[in-house]
Amino acid sequence: MGADPRHTSSPEALRTRANVLLTLTAAIWGFGFVAQRLGADHMGAMSFNAARFAIGAVSLLPLLWWFARQHRTSPLVVPEPPAAEVYDEVPPTPGASRSPLVPGLVAGVVLFSAAGLQQVGLETTTAGKAGFITGLYIVLVPVLGRLLGRRATPAVWFGLVLAVPGLYLLSMTEGLTIATGDLLVLAGAVFWAAHILVIDHYVRTVDALQLSATQFAACALLSAIGALLVEDLPFSGTGAALGAVLYGGLVAVGVAYTLQVVAQRHAHASHAALLLSLEAVFGALGGWLLLSETMSPRMLVGCALMMAGIVVSLRGSESDRGPDRP
Repeated sequence: MGADPRHTSSPEALRTRANVLLTLTAAIWGFGFVAQRLGADHMGAMSFNAARFAIGAVSLLPLLWWFARQHRTSPLVVPEPPAAEVYDEVPPTPGASRSPLVPGLVAGVVLFSAAGLQQVGLETTTAGKAGFITGLYIVLVPVLGRLLGRRATPAVWFGLVLAVPGLYLLSMTEGLTIATGDLLVLAGAVFWAAHILVIDHYVRTVDALQLSATQFAACALLSAIGALLVEDLPFSGTGAALGAVLYGGLVAVGVAYTLQVVAQRHAHASHAALLLSLEAVFGALGGWLLLSETMSPRMLVGCALMMAGIVVSLRGSESDRGPDRP
């Protein structure tokens, strides 16, 4: 006797499947730091980003076509892991009444800054460290939002208190210096936080998927221009880094973004944020398995504190807001 389809499509089953897909998405993004680190061995940062974001933009075209054929807009999601300000209630559905061109260009400029700093930083730091430092953007989002007049909860500040010492233990050497690569990745985390705020501003009036494809294309164009201006031999190492480029563009953007779109239709936003924050853990795991990176006990304690800060910030944001989200 076959299974009851009503049972297999129950809300609990759909939510479980969504959580599995979100965990897979976090793993793909986490291992993406390994691809970026490998790419940094063969290509300049601007060339690598130009290639992977161009592939990422193209990879979203089938999804755009599918939604257009269904005569519907894409779900309200962001192309990066969600910010700390996430909610369990159903968010407003984005409309397609506004052109994605200007919002996509603005978001693309911020994305270009974030990804560029991160990729340059990965030339002199490890994939594992970069994953945890980048994860600080979840804590930084409400901090930057406070500068714009948004209220930050006590949990956010407590999360920051946990994360900053963690960053110190992870990045500082015995000589009380921090590697240039770590500083660049940290600067990139600030821009990732700014990117979340930009997306949060625009995605209410612009189709989310169109906005993503446009910003990826803009980032690819800016990165290509940067490569031509500052790199001696732009795109010269594309062949050697082809696997990393394809993973970064096709898998980490195209496949993972599609999984996120599907999963967040049935997942609580707060749960999605927590699961996607595992990206930092998978980044460290990938660096250990594939790049033979190791962390000292002091660095592991730092990672644990940073992860605790991220989780505290997310859980605090979840419980602070009610259904009257402004």
